[in-house]
Amino acid sequence: MAGHSHWARIKRQKAANDAKRGRAWSKLARRIIVAARSGGDPEDNLTLRYAIDDAKAANMPKDTIDRAIKKGTGELGGAEYEQVIYEGYGPGGVAFLVDCLTDNRNRTGAEVRKIFERAGGQLGATNCVAWMFAQKGTFLVSSEVTDEDTLMEIALEAGADDIQRDGDFFEITCDVSAYGSVKDVLAEREIPVDSSELAMVPNNTVEAAGDKARHIVTLMEAFEDHDDVQNVYTNADIADDVLAEAGG
Repeated sequence: MAGHSHWARIKRQKAANDAKRGRAWSKLARRIIVAARSGGDPEDNLTLRYAIDDAKAANMPKDTIDRAIKKGTGELGGAEYEQVIYEGYGPGGVAFLVDCLTDNRNRTGAEVRKIFERAGGQLGATNCVAWMFAQKGTFLVSSEVTDEDTLMEIALEAGADDIQRDGDFFEITCDVSAYGSVKDVLAEREIPVDSSELAMVPNNTVEAAGDKARHIVTLMEAFEDHDDVQNVYTNADIADDVLAEAGG
């Protein structure tokens, strides 16, 4: 889990960077558009609510959020996006899941394949690695804003499965069904959350250090920089020093 929480913090840091903001907003807008197809009211559409929450956390303007919702409900025209999850192997055979929203499946598939191959990996068949992951709700909370006992009592009562200390942060994990209740309770108790997401978390991890870890991070960053990629997940437990380099 430590590797996942470290990368979540790095992603959050990079998304907050001015140079990355345009790309981050574009990706969030796609999420909102796709979610809004099932209904434009976030009170009745939890997927849309979570997408809007993430957009607000990224300081996306309200009119941009509203426009994305209208594109999703059909009030405004726009591209038709679909979710495609690509699976494959990175350096050293570690597993990768690449979650995309695309308006051209063939183009995106070819580009994802090329990114894998440039890094010495390969695109795999459906379910070649997906079975190694489970979808979980995850939250990162700074140890500066609360203590472990207090957070554990609040989170477990709301339905969380586990809390682990990872450096200066606590990582809370829960089933997808408990994600909303844990999110709401943390907000009600005014506990700031550094990041929260429904993520594909590996059931087991593979340690990666040195050059292998650096090549894995380079591949992760290449996927993150692709406009169609929403999230990238790996079962690699990457060495702290390599992640620190990636975080700048």
